[in-house]
Formats: sequence, C-alpha cells, structure tokens
Amino acid sequence: MANTVMRYQVADYLGTADGKGATTYALMGVGFNTLDENPSAQTEGKTYINQKAQTSQVKGYQPSFPFDTDLIKDEAAVMALYEVGRNQLTGAAAEKDYVRVELFEPVASKENTFKARRFRVAVQVDAVAGAGGEAIKVTGNLMGVGDFTDGEFNTATKAFTEAGSDPANP
Repeated sequence: MANTVMRYQVADYLGTADGKGATTYALMGVGFNTLDENPSAQTEGKTYINQKAQTSQVKGYQPSFPFDTDLIKDEAAVMALYEVGRNQLTGAAAEKDYVRVELFEPVASKENTFKARRFRVAVQVDAVAGAGGEAIKVTGNLMGVGDFTDGEFNTATKAFTEAGSDPANP
C-alpha cells in the first residue's frame, strides 16, 4: 500500500476571472466535498461471424467531473460555479478552464511543478439546495469540451505550461 495515491495528492484548479479580464486559477479545495473524474469511454462493438462474443473498441471519451460543494462565499472556485447556476449562464459563458494536477508526479528539477492536464469544461449546475439549518450545497458536473491539454502546473505561481513548450524560450 506504500504507493497508494490518496485524494489529497490530486489538486484541482478552476479558471476564474481576476476582475481585470485575465484568468487566474483558484484551488478547488475548501468547500468541495467531492470532485471526481469520470473518463466515460465511448465504445463500439461488433460480433464477427466466427465469434460468439463481441469485439469492442474505445472510439472516444466523454469526460465529466461531478462535484458537490458547500456554498462558501470566500472561496473563488465555489463562487464561480455558483454564479453559473445562479445566473443560468449558457454556451461559452458557462465554460471554464479546469486543471487537474497530479501532486504525486513532480517534474524533475522544477520546484513546485507537477504533471497536469488542462480541460475546457462546460459547468453544469444541477442544484443549489439546502435544508433548514444546513449549509447550502452546489452540485453538478464539469463536462469536457474537446480534448484535454497535457502539461505541467506550478502550484506556487498557478501557471499551466503545455507539454513541449518552454515559456523561457518562446
């Protein structure tokens, strides 16, 4: 069990507006009860004339990231998700950048830098709800838009660098 990866070894960051027209990344930590990854492989199957069993192949993916949060006003990522549902945003207005960082995979010779994937996601808010005496919860899914970008993420500067690019040598 020494190599078991624990949930806290995967960090999630949501792209949020900084008020000046730029995107910054907010940690999806405090307030998040769950944030899972469902790759949702899309398959196609066929049974050939000499087979009893079907032959299947993966033809694509339809990733989704179900979330459950407590509505905490001081948490930028939580509030960004809430605002999509509250304002019933659609189309591009409901899309965000989302980075999933593998803290268990540090990049050699780069301090605070880890392997990561950046996704473009459509924020699907299913509910903003809470019973009497309970915290309000925001639940839904981050739905993948297109292919993810492989790269690395610096947790100190909150900068994503696409694989194969070097910001020092553009």
